[in-house]
Amino acid sequence: MRIGRMMGAGGPETLDDLVAQAQAAEAAGFSSVWLANIFGFDAIGALAILGRETKRVELGTAVVPTYPRHPVTMAQQALTTQAASGGRFVLGLGLSHQIVIETVLGLSYSRRASHMREYLEVIEPLLRGEPVSFSGDEYQVQAALQVPGADPVPVLVAALGPAMLKLAGTRTAGTITWMTGPKTLQSHTVPGLVGAAEAAGRPAPRIVAGLPIALTSDAAAAREIAAKAFEVYGGLPSYRAMLDREGAAGPADVAIVGDEAELDRQLSQLEEIGVTDFLAAPFPADAGAVDRTLAFLAARS
Repeated sequence: MRIGRMMGAGGPETLDDLVAQAQAAEAAGFSSVWLANIFGFDAIGALAILGRETKRVELGTAVVPTYPRHPVTMAQQALTTQAASGGRFVLGLGLSHQIVIETVLGLSYSRRASHMREYLEVIEPLLRGEPVSFSGDEYQVQAALQVPGADPVPVLVAALGPAMLKLAGTRTAGTITWMTGPKTLQSHTVPGLVGAAEAAGRPAPRIVAGLPIALTSDAAAAREIAAKAFEVYGGLPSYRAMLDREGAAGPADVAIVGDEAELDRQLSQLEEIGVTDFLAAPFPADAGAVDRTLAFLAARS
């Protein structure tokens, strides 16, 4: 199981901070770094810069919402970042949340599965360097892009429910999850995704599982801090559904916390379940916890 680091979701950071974190992750041996796309830096654009400042580490978005960007525009951005990074870019896409798409942006959040299906119909050929001709209910596109030096861009879809898991397994390289615990990954996510990929005759899908993590001697106190730090995710319907499947009261219950032996046990469990990539979101459970956790993960990478 590969180990990557989540960046950009923990508060204000400068571009120089992100570059330094990516370079440090690369030097430490992490396989990948992933950048959140919330209401700060544009993740695709920032990763183009990180791609010029690193040499080996994979670079991914976790994740970019589809609704605000036309798929041709998204493809153009992604191919540009792929060229800038020398072929190390992975495009993580997601639907975002109703409160963001409708309340904040004023767009419709209806027909989510069909929206993503049409989006993929348009963007995937373009990301392979092929022209697209598509006429659907939402998009009617005749387009081609030419981005010199850009390899094909793999796509991961943030798939939580059954319809999205089937779509991700059938059409894309895999999924990227957040706040989805081991029981749910084992009983719902992995079989749903892998089954869809097998039925479609596709290669084994990539399963990138993101969770908060902290190396600490006081797990109870760490969960109290996690409960406050990640409280918002417990109220978003898509994550709430995954927490309910898990039998978790809130995000703190799926956080990976404890000493070295406990973290190793939980990470090994994820690997046994079929997670291909662990996306670590270290949080300050106590003084020095973030650096301590990163050092532990680096040694395991």
